[in-house]
Amino acid sequence: MHANLIAACLFAIGLAGCTDKSSGADESGLSQLELVGKRVFFDTALSNPPGQSCGSCHDPASGFSGNFGGTAGVPLAADRLTPGLRNTPTASYARFTPAFTLTSLGTHQVARGGQFLDGRAATLEDQAGMPFFSTGEMNLASVAQLSERLAAAAYAPLIREEFGAEIFSDPQQLLHAVTRAIAAFERTDRFAPFSSKLDNALAGDAALSDLEQEGLRLFVDPLKGNCTACHAFNAESGLASERIFTDFTYHALGVPRNDRIAANADPAFFDLGLCGPKRARVADDALCAAFKVPTLRNVGRKQAFMHNGVFGTLRDAVAFHARRGSGSPLDVPAAMRASIDLAVRPYGLDEGEIDAVTAFLRTLDDGFGPSRIPPK
Repeated sequence: MHANLIAACLFAIGLAGCTDKSSGADESGLSQLELVGKRVFFDTALSNPPGQSCGSCHDPASGFSGNFGGTAGVPLAADRLTPGLRNTPTASYARFTPAFTLTSLGTHQVARGGQFLDGRAATLEDQAGMPFFSTGEMNLASVAQLSERLAAAAYAPLIREEFGAEIFSDPQQLLHAVTRAIAAFERTDRFAPFSSKLDNALAGDAALSDLEQEGLRLFVDPLKGNCTACHAFNAESGLASERIFTDFTYHALGVPRNDRIAANADPAFFDLGLCGPKRARVADDALCAAFKVPTLRNVGRKQAFMHNGVFGTLRDAVAFHARRGSGSPLDVPAAMRASIDLAVRPYGLDEGEIDAVTAFLRTLDDGFGPSRIPPK
């Protein structure tokens, strides 16, 4: 590793691609359970109407994110007409997310973990089952309808082989089985290969450019980018979980309102994250409009940025963080704007420094070189 890179990474100490879609490609090494999960994950015949799969919005080519043809920063539903409410979070590295918890800290609570941007699913298994029945996603009417479509799939014999000959006689048990299979597939290393340019640089087999090294220095400097205050990583750790570039906490950032989202046509409507509308409201008002800190791995491959997809480029998202608090936040009700977290933010990044941080973030995209999965 180059000396400049080592020096930059030392700031972070103590802070806490796969391309195959077809059923026959790159399946060596998968267990039968994982293989079932892969077939279900990419099956576009399961939605209503057919045409959308898990992989449609969690596209390997986009770092397991994507908006399924949506141009408003949020995905379309299976009908390719109904717009969603939130930008698709990546499924890459999701296996490292802890279960959702609320911890008391003085008079307030700290939220951490959980799947989705609001943590409403405790596990990958829980998460995998919800999009099947969401009207804004795969839009199935019932568990029975899912069971019928799975029974008609070419891989139905594989499901019977894995879960027993009678599995299709109990739709609820079938749902449990296939969500377990999807989660098993999502826990494979193809979702978390640690094959980015940074991973290879940390292993001594690649070199960051001067601009990328400067971006890393700014990223970890608590008096400059201050990014590791939320997007934590430990360059010296042998734990994969400490190189995910998130601490899994929740923050209300005061993101600009995305007027392209259909629901936002109602000026009284606000997506309040931990306070709904998709999850049950948490008791602490200070957590209203807070969303989970996402991993930054594969962030350069995303099609939209922030929970509402308001920004179309990675640089715009970095610039927003650098200037946050200087304008009027639009996507939080006036009565809740005191909850916006301005204490943890970048400090005075100029245009060139924004470019440098953006360049560094692009070194987190998988597929640059061999997998460098930490050994522990």
